[in-house]
Amino acid sequence: MFEDPLLLARLQFALTAATHYMFVALTLGLAPYILTTQFLGALRGDRSRMTAVRFWGGLYLVNYGMGVLSGLVMEFQLALNWSGLHEVFGYTFAAPLALETMTAFFVESTFLGLWIFGWDRMGRWAHLSCFAVVTVTAYASAWWVLVSNGFLRNPVGFEVVDGVAQLTDPVALMTNPAATAAFGHVAGGAMTVGALVVAATSAYHLVRRDDPYGIFRRGIRYAAVVMCVAPVFVVVFGGVQFELFGEAPPTSGLTHTAEEIAAIEAASPGGPLLNGVNATADGLMMSMWAVMFLLGPLMLLAWPLGGLDRWRWFLAPLVATPFAPYLASIGGWVFRETNRQPWTVVHHLTTADAVTPMPPGAAVLSFAFFTVAFAVLAAVTYWLLVRYARRGPDGGPLAERREEEPGESADPVPTF
Repeated sequence: MFEDPLLLARLQFALTAATHYMFVALTLGLAPYILTTQFLGALRGDRSRMTAVRFWGGLYLVNYGMGVLSGLVMEFQLALNWSGLHEVFGYTFAAPLALETMTAFFVESTFLGLWIFGWDRMGRWAHLSCFAVVTVTAYASAWWVLVSNGFLRNPVGFEVVDGVAQLTDPVALMTNPAATAAFGHVAGGAMTVGALVVAATSAYHLVRRDDPYGIFRRGIRYAAVVMCVAPVFVVVFGGVQFELFGEAPPTSGLTHTAEEIAAIEAASPGGPLLNGVNATADGLMMSMWAVMFLLGPLMLLAWPLGGLDRWRWFLAPLVATPFAPYLASIGGWVFRETNRQPWTVVHHLTTADAVTPMPPGAAVLSFAFFTVAFAVLAAVTYWLLVRYARRGPDGGPLAERREEEPGESADPVPTF
């Protein structure tokens, strides 16, 4: 493996993309809940709901910051390791990524900054509007990334001129069924991730009978409702994608003849190993979603019986449930990408032609550096999220600081 730069480049991108998606999924999953909670708090003048917004918003902020950092590094190594892809399809594949960058790093980050520093400095509706923009642009960013990724699986809307793909039909690119189906699938999965993170945090505090503001009672009920709806979207749009996997992509403007395509696929490296990875990823995804498909009805059934608030034996296992959608999501992405091999752009560009030529030593060094860096990044993020989730509403990054009483410690945040 250490003598094959192509395999190392593929593994490196798989690890970085999987780590980055962990942050993306929680960002997309938490944003609608925070926005809805803040809307109700502003509408009713409910201080306890605004406290909830500060708490969940603090977790969102930590996760978002790490997501931006991992996304920058991932795009950096995408440009370095896959120069062949950009040389041929830079005007098509990279165009949606450029729009995503402008959406995420200019609009979304700007309004998130206004939301963070705008507490008690702007009207409640103006403050709410800032996070509404953050939520919309977060999903717009995901959309543009999936448009780019969908092009790899189902290349449409272009023609090859002098060996370079030129975009001829932007509408076809943006309405690519490989992108629209994936967006519905990812949105449903992200909502599941967000719901189970809310459920796990709420269950932890409810087991400890620590819910002075009613934040966690409302949170776990929200999770019960979402877990009955979001997995349905995941299954439906996942089925649509399975149908697309069985269809050949458009054949106009091919850079290879039909005979060459057949020969390339017949000589594809990987063999049993790639098939085993593909089958394992598919099995992991299916088994995790089967578990989550049953979890929502169980939570909804326990609701009228008081189990969501009081049954410690029911609440305690919920603390571990966020691992299920993360594992399912990573398995789904691995299955989606390995299913496309040996192609980077199906029937147009192979992974061997897309990778940047490099000596094995440079590939090993790059793989080791990015693997260690992303492992540390993921571990630090997990530690921070768990730390702030355990502290509760009075100890988060956005927690409202109360006035210091005489004789009281200047730091009201508990330490662990």
